[in-house]
Parts: sequence; structure tokens; C-alpha cells
Amino acid sequence: MKYTKKDLLHPTSGSRWGHIWSGVVGDKLAMLALIIFIFYCLVALLAPLVAPFDIVDPAFMDLMNAEIAPSWISGDHRFLLGTDAQGRDLLSVILYGTRLSLTIGICAVLIQATLGICIGLMAGYLGGRIDNFLMRCADIQLSFSNMMVAIVFLAIFQSLFGMARYQQLAMVILILVIGLTEWPLFARTIRASVLAEKQKEYVDAARVMGISPKRIMFRHILPNTLSPILVIFTVQIANAIVAEAALSFLGLGMPATEPSLGSLISAGFAYMFAGSWWICVIPSVTLIILILAMNLLGDWLRDHLNPRTYKD
Repeated sequence: MKYTKKDLLHPTSGSRWGHIWSGVVGDKLAMLALIIFIFYCLVALLAPLVAPFDIVDPAFMDLMNAEIAPSWISGDHRFLLGTDAQGRDLLSVILYGTRLSLTIGICAVLIQATLGICIGLMAGYLGGRIDNFLMRCADIQLSFSNMMVAIVFLAIFQSLFGMARYQQLAMVILILVIGLTEWPLFARTIRASVLAEKQKEYVDAARVMGISPKRIMFRHILPNTLSPILVIFTVQIANAIVAEAALSFLGLGMPATEPSLGSLISAGFAYMFAGSWWICVIPSVTLIILILAMNLLGDWLRDHLNPRTYKD
């Protein structure tokens, strides 16, 4: 039997992406979650254009406007969602905070996926001692609480280099810490898929044709393991955003000068029972809706990309 290049790259027939799209269109809840996520992404990208105020303007922070209630309560139409304790327009700060939280979440998951995919491919395809070593490293990583590791690392960095230096590098450090603590989830999932894929005929045909192991792993096996990667990627973005929000709430995240949704919730919590509830509640609701939409998308993808329900 002769194998063409198309057979090697696409050993199964049918359209995976067509199946996904037709399923989204036919599921109202999945479509709603997708619309919400796209809306958040557009708002994050266009924050400088759609925000009522420029947060980098020195006049943006005015204590004379502190703790003004939302416009439907106070009647002050300048501030649709009210202001915080520093007199900043809450809508503008939330728009920029959403942008920052999404950036941290997506970049952190890209690091997780890159490490996890490379390690999982090598472990599953090469096997033997390499597989044992890489998977034991993953087991050691999983034996520690990811949040605890992040808290310890961030606290040590602040104590060694000072708060001023930390605030300058807070975003990069958060991305690296969150990204480097979650890679085993991708690695173990990819390894399991690779162990199943490398036994198939198209991989044997690629070996017979003299194709290098690196090319087989990344050009032939990897495209056929994208279904679980897509599910994990979606859910992990939500988890990374929650991790950033939790660290910011504990004072180990973004500084007040560059507010994320977590730091906004942390700053507003002190005013929760002092009458200015909107400072904490509105950013919290914004974060909850985003996380809920991401989890709904992840659950939907997991159900529709299940091999038992998806037939090529």
C-alpha cells in the first residue's frame, strides 16, 4: 500500500473544524459562551478606544470624584459604573483590567502548552528512560500546590529585589510563574495521545519513508492530538485568570498602577460593607462572567471532541 503526503498529514477523513463549528451553531449555550468570550477579547483589544477616560492621564485620578455610585444610582452620567476610592472611572479601569487579565492568562497558557506539548511528544514517542525521567519530573511538579509555589516564589522575589523592582516586572513574573507551574497537565495528556497515535499505520509509513522523528512528532502526530489540547487550552485560560486574580487579591499580583480584575477586587473589598459595594462587586461580576464563559466553552469542546461522540 502506498501512502501519500496527504495521508500522512491527515490520516483520518472529515473536517474536525467543520464538526466543531456546526456543533457550536446548533448549541445556544455554547454560542452564547463564544459570543461572550469574543466580546471580552474585542473589549480588551479596543480598550484605549472604547474607554471613557484615559487611565494614563494624570487628571484621571481625582479624589474629589471618589466613591461616586453608578449613574443609575447617583444620577452622575459621567461615570456609568461609578468610581473607586481613588476617584477613577470604574468602567475605564475594568476595561483595561480585563485586557491585562486576558493577556496574562493567554500568555501563561501559551507557555504551559509549549512546554507541555514538547515534553509530552518526546515522552510518548521516544519512550524508555526519557519517558520515565520526564514523567517523574511531571509527577514531582504535580505533587506541589501550584498556588503555593507561586505564592512562595513571588514572596521571595519581592523580598530579594524589593517592591519597586517587582512592580516593574510584575506582569512578566506572573506570566512565567503561572505558565511554569501548569505544564504537566498538557504533557500527560499529549503523552497519552501520542502513545495511541504512534501505533497507527501512517506513523509506520512515515518511518519507512525515512522521515526524521522530529518531523513525525510535530508534523504528523501532533495535528492528530489537537482535540484534547484545544479543550485543555480553553479551560486553562480560565484557570490562569483565576490564579492571577487570586494572587492579586493576596497582594502578590499586579500593582495598583496597572490594575487587573484581581487587583480591582482586592482594592474594593475593603469598601464592600462600607456602602461603596460597586467597587468590589462590579469587577467581581465581570470576572465571574468571563470565567463562566470559558468553562462552558471548555465543557462543550470536551463533550463534542470526545472520540466516542465524534466520528470522522
